[in-house]
Amino acid sequence: MVVCHCNAIRERDVREAARSGVDCPIRAYAQMGRRPRCGQCIPYARELIAEERVAAA
Repeated sequence: MVVCHCNAIRERDVREAARSGVDCPIRAYAQMGRRPRCGQCIPYARELIAEERVAAA
């Protein structure tokens, strides 16, 4: 599933970033060499990162 249409970032990309220790969408995007543009994706990316953090605990 696409999380960020502006940057073509997929759910799996955000989840991988979260698994590598990233704790917020801005840092996840930076790890991919991108940055949020319109910002509509931030809440969903935040949810995905939180899910991965819970799963890792």
